[in-house]
Amino acid sequence: MSNIIIAIDGYSSCGKSTLAKQVAKALLYRYIDTGAMYRATALYLLRNHIDIYHPEHVAKALNDIHINFRINKAPQSQDIYLNGENVEEEIRVNPRVVSIVSDVSAISEVRRFLVKQQQKMGDHKGIVMDGRDIGTVVFPHAELKIFVTADPKIRTQRRLDELKEKGQNTTFDEVLANLAKRDHIDTTRADSPLKKAEDAIELDNSHMSREDQFNLVYDWVKQKIQQASA
Repeated sequence: MSNIIIAIDGYSSCGKSTLAKQVAKALLYRYIDTGAMYRATALYLLRNHIDIYHPEHVAKALNDIHINFRINKAPQSQDIYLNGENVEEEIRVNPRVVSIVSDVSAISEVRRFLVKQQQKMGDHKGIVMDGRDIGTVVFPHAELKIFVTADPKIRTQRRLDELKEKGQNTTFDEVLANLAKRDHIDTTRADSPLKKAEDAIELDNSHMSREDQFNLVYDWVKQKIQQASA
């Protein structure tokens, strides 16, 4: 059977990463969370007091950023390392990282820097990658492209539940406003804006369980693998 590239794009808090991990685990494919790469970059810029609104400063700092993934104990699961340090937990819970990651992601120099690395990861296929521009920019020729969306209020509640599980106190309105800001930045940035690829399958999971969503997508995957193997 042929290996393929599976590109999963969509809005924040739509469950893209959960879906991508499920699919990668079922196929024994490599999973890459591109959002983590942008978060790790944002963390470096914060720690080193780089003004993200001065692209020339950011471009210079990129030379000192080295990001890689390492397999952890869970099957097909990886932690992200920034210059040799495991930052998987910090990039998820640090509110300053969360607050600026969309702005950092909109910087053209950052996107070009990370897209090159992401494309290299797909050289041998057998990969599931999720993000904002995977099907449109990173892998425009991916065999399967999925665009995930959901009702904003449902996305907000999902994100709120996630934050509460991590012990963070916030409100529904604050999370809703943050997601709206991220959506605006993601869809209007000049470089690689978030949009559905013409040949992507749209998946609205507003009222789907994780199991139902996975079963549906896995059927799509099997069809694409069969086509690629024909």
